[in-house]
Amino acid sequence: MQGQGVDRRSALKAGAGALALAGVGQAAAPGAAAPAAAAAPDPRLRFGRDGRFRIVQFNDTQDDQRTDRRTLELMGRVLDQEQPDLVVLVGDNITGGPTDRREVQQALNNVVQQMEQRRIPWAATFGNHDEDSLEQAGVDEAEMLRFFRRYRWNVNPKGASGVTGTGNGVVLVQGSRGGRPAAAVWLVDSGRYAPEQIAGQDFEGYPTWDWIRADQVRWYLEQSQALERRHGGPVPGVLYCHIPLWEHRHMWFASPDSRTGADHARAVAKHGIVGERNEDECPGPFNSGMYAALQHRGDVRAVLCGHDHVNTYVGDYYGILLGYGPGTGFGTYGLGGEERNRLRGARVLDLDERLDGLVAGTRNVFAADLGIDLAADDQSADPLPLPRGW
Repeated sequence: MQGQGVDRRSALKAGAGALALAGVGQAAAPGAAAPAAAAAPDPRLRFGRDGRFRIVQFNDTQDDQRTDRRTLELMGRVLDQEQPDLVVLVGDNITGGPTDRREVQQALNNVVQQMEQRRIPWAATFGNHDEDSLEQAGVDEAEMLRFFRRYRWNVNPKGASGVTGTGNGVVLVQGSRGGRPAAAVWLVDSGRYAPEQIAGQDFEGYPTWDWIRADQVRWYLEQSQALERRHGGPVPGVLYCHIPLWEHRHMWFASPDSRTGADHARAVAKHGIVGERNEDECPGPFNSGMYAALQHRGDVRAVLCGHDHVNTYVGDYYGILLGYGPGTGFGTYGLGGEERNRLRGARVLDLDERLDGLVAGTRNVFAADLGIDLAADDQSADPLPLPRGW
């Protein structure tokens, strides 16, 4: 389905204050070398005896310390039904509501506890809204990452130093029989907002979100090559980032320019697209070159994002699966009117170590499938308790 008329800019709550914070925490340390790739898989991450590994993606949980109870209910029911081997939180984990450090921690903890209570390994990337409360709460993404890494079941690496963004890293998954890693899960920080100006020119008329920077692309290329050298061959993998690539839009229309119904019909046949597109994709003003780098290396088999809450589609774009996870959080924008919460959900990705293409299948699970209340109202709840001693 296309053209619900969702106005993203009117729906977002970032405002001028958030734009003023664009680039905070994004600067790369000059001259710093990229670190070596992870030496070994996390022992908790391993393909099953059947050669399968399941990842559940939640994105845009995007709420404050009084998280809508249905967001947490949705997460819990998806986890209980799907029994994933890994969960990835794909950015906009919270919104700008928290006013101090404690409230930031509570907002994050509400989401994290769904995995912690079930002893499911999980990792997180960051989105454009995670630092919206920075000015009043004083918590940046670097502190959020440290907070995440205190949890028992978190598998986030420390993150690459000297590279734009926070928490860029790769998590390795061991094969069912041990030995070399059978899969790599890439976590890339796609940033927040474009700067107000570059070379004295503003971004009026262009998308005003951030983009994956050249040093991050270089970091991926170096780490990908390092993995290949260390393990005697390319390690196939998947990549999660919050903001979509320009190629997501190109795929939907099978064209970088023409955007007609006929173009999309051709794209469905060519790229096997399934799912809905209810708002324009919102990449940054510049094409990051990330997709070209992935094609060059040939190891990443899927790029999955969030950001555009009411887009749920996925397709095969020249051998790389490109797609969205549906927005998970009930406390942020959705479709219009009574349909507001129809597309709240999660994306499930199944990997198979025996397949050359690694990806065995993917699908969305929606709140509607699980019998969760979809009423277009607010059902915020008291925060969950933080771990003892925190």
